[in-house]
Amino acid sequence: MGAVPGAARESSLTLERGLALLQAVADADTEAPSISDLATAIGASRAAIYRLLGPLQARGLVRREGSRVRLGLGVLQLAGRVLPQLRFAALPALRGLAEKIGATAHLTVVHGNEAQAVAVVEPSWTAYHVAYRVGTRHPVQRGAAGRAIHLPAEGPEWVASSGELQAGAHGVAAPVRGVPGLQASVGVVSFEPLKADEVGPHVVAAAAAVAVALR
Repeated sequence: MGAVPGAARESSLTLERGLALLQAVADADTEAPSISDLATAIGASRAAIYRLLGPLQARGLVRREGSRVRLGLGVLQLAGRVLPQLRFAALPALRGLAEKIGATAHLTVVHGNEAQAVAVVEPSWTAYHVAYRVGTRHPVQRGAAGRAIHLPAEGPEWVASSGELQAGAHGVAAPVRGVPGLQASVGVVSFEPLKADEVGPHVVAAAAAVAVALR
């Protein structure tokens, strides 16, 4: 029984070093890092790097080209599952927001220099509303959804826009904070002018609910 905690600690350390190794490979901007480069990057011996590479190679997360190591196609397969899971986690908060405000609610993430809608919920009780397609992209500097993503923590809690992306469309959005690696916003868009002071707190609450669902 006494050996179990030690084994658990060793397993945890191995996992941590394996993740550090994968991150070191991903962080290489140009030329693929060598075994020696990786050993230096994570503070391990070359022998340890070879041992850690085995399971990562077996799962297709890395591939070796001689002494060089690159990310494998398995990473793309994992990445392909991110958006569906992100969408599923966000839907309850978006649905509540859309029904409460009577406007189309959306989750938007950064994609390069663009903002991309990855989840959209339309209200069920309105006579008409904005049809906003999942996958829609626009410059991240334009529209409430894009500009909200990079709001400073000490700044305003939400952003309002009018006609920046589509004539006659009004939006309010707030950043999703506290989820490592995620740059995103939650917002609503409507053909009717939105009272930002009334809508903003609801959007902020929905963004916080999305953050909780993703942690």
